Amino acid sequence: MATKGSLKTPKGTRDWVGGDLLLRDDIFTVLERHGGIALDTPVFELRSILSEKYGEESRLIYNLEDQGGEACSLRYDLTVPFARWLSMRSDVQHIKRYQIAKVYRRDQPAIARGRLREFYQCDFDIAGVYDPMIPDAEILCIIAEVFEAFKIGVAIKLNHRKILDGLFAVAGVPGDKIRATSSAVDKLDKAPWDEVRKELLDKGLLEEVADRVGGYVQRSGGMREMLESLGSDAELSANATLIEGVTDMKLLASYLEAMDVIDKVSFDLSLARGLDYYTGLIYEVVVVVADSASPPTQVGSIAAGGRYDDLVGMYGRRPLPCVGISFGVDRIFTILDARRNKKSTSDLAGQAQVYIMAFGGKEFDGLLLERMRVARQLWAAGIRAEFAAKVKPKPLQQFNASEGVPVAVMLGQDELEAGQLRVKCLHVGDKNAAQKDKGQLVPRGNLVEEVKRLLASTIAEKE
Repeated sequence: MATKGSLKTPKGTRDWVGGDLLLRDDIFTVLERHGGIALDTPVFELRSILSEKYGEESRLIYNLEDQGGEACSLRYDLTVPFARWLSMRSDVQHIKRYQIAKVYRRDQPAIARGRLREFYQCDFDIAGVYDPMIPDAEILCIIAEVFEAFKIGVAIKLNHRKILDGLFAVAGVPGDKIRATSSAVDKLDKAPWDEVRKELLDKGLLEEVADRVGGYVQRSGGMREMLESLGSDAELSANATLIEGVTDMKLLASYLEAMDVIDKVSFDLSLARGLDYYTGLIYEVVVVVADSASPPTQVGSIAAGGRYDDLVGMYGRRPLPCVGISFGVDRIFTILDARRNKKSTSDLAGQAQVYIMAFGGKEFDGLLLERMRVARQLWAAGIRAEFAAKVKPKPLQQFNASEGVPVAVMLGQDELEAGQLRVKCLHVGDKNAAQKDKGQLVPRGNLVEEVKRLLASTIAEKE
């Protein structure tokens, strides 16, 4: 039997409570205004659905015991299940979808860096045949908007699978070693070139080939600068695959300029994204510390994605082009949590908008039934309201319980007999103002209207 001192969540997992979960709503607001519809898929899939989709990362998949004759595994990401869903829905030709759900990695966790075994991802994908790079540009715009909403400074690192494959071919990498080379190169954000070079040699590349790869993939810069550099290299320009990627990137650059996102991206030839299903544009989002006052972060990339035009076709349906982004919700939370002060018990309180109080003299009976009636009136109007679950609550108890709630509705016997209630803005964080403001009496029939007005004013003040 576990004792209190030994109680813990499994290694690489965490509990989520109250306001911790609200950051999902901020993401959804952006995704919905871009036309996304919600999708939910099972937490586990047939093992055959997930197999051979993740390259070397497949070793991190959690396999489940065979039950009922089906070999299943916990989902590794939300992209492959989405492709499986599309392959089952031949009627879907175009869709923008979003999903937030937990995914699982049989990995060594490092919670401080946001590396867990169970964690939330939030995906937004655009599937369908469109003119080149238009959906890709919108995805990058969505990335910028999400992190603007969180006030997190980010840089979006871009590359293109065709450019990368072309570079490897020009460098002399054999065709059967291109994916293994990509996987090694993708570690350059975590390891120095010497270590990556050693891995390439261990995987069978010749020294001169590895050195040529290193000369290419250690280059990065602005999109226009990098495109000009690639275009001026005669040997690279002779590779048809690479030129296809460069053409895509030139088109993308013009779209990003139109959407005012170009300053948030960098063209990084070391970005490889080790997953096997990527076919075109790939990207990864990292935090940029704007000033010394900002907390440092060790969480690595906080979003990543790319184009995967062939994945749906692997399940028997004709290919359906797709491009998408996965936000690492836990890693974003780690950054936002570092900004906050040490948590207090008030974090465990509900997200009430209104607190209903009652006051009276010696013969005061608590007005419980009236508080219930007022609560029901507010709830029916979609307003989050609470009241003390006591027959005769003391004034101090009610004021303490209302901490952090923006609006109070106060009941008194005389006012109720006159068909009135007192409504007051609690001026969260300003106790002096709260003491001076006595609120105002409103007719019972106007309660909802007045409460909504005060709630709107408190939101405007915060903005």
